[in-house]
Amino acid sequence: MLQLFKKYKAAIGFIVKFFVVYAILTFVYNQYLDAFDDQPDTLTVAVAKQSNALINLFGFHGAVEAHESEPTMKLIVNEKYVGRILEGCNSVSVLILFATFVLAFTGRWKRSVLFLLLGGSLIYSANLIRIAVIAIGLYKFPEKEYLLHQIIFPSMIYGMVFLLWMLWVNKFSKL
Repeated sequence: MLQLFKKYKAAIGFIVKFFVVYAILTFVYNQYLDAFDDQPDTLTVAVAKQSNALINLFGFHGAVEAHESEPTMKLIVNEKYVGRILEGCNSVSVLILFATFVLAFTGRWKRSVLFLLLGGSLIYSANLIRIAVIAIGLYKFPEKEYLLHQIIFPSMIYGMVFLLWMLWVNKFSKL
């Protein structure tokens, strides 16, 4: 049994670190969310406003407003309600997953922090663009909602996270 542990020490260490870091980050994030009862959390509001700014930058008239009956933000393009921005749209869950993997796959401290900041910024920015483009897409092609929201854009975000992970493992981590 000891030989088996020695043989898979790196893999076991990765799995343990991954689950510990993921549990801690998820716990902290859930504590943050618990502070917002029947209103959208501050980060989701910021993401809604920043996505709206991009919609306007792309030449459309965008607007966001708090939903009357749920803790989400209504997203409006050219005075047409196209969807809601809810807590899951703010990219924190993806950022937690990204950070957990990087932290579990140990690298040098400075490199890890820099990679987390740059990769996290890239993911956050891509998410804002994703929301703006989905909103415009839903305005122009409402019948393509499933394709846009459930297939194309999640594939792009998770594909980018996967590529960042591969870059981390192959170029920057110690393992």
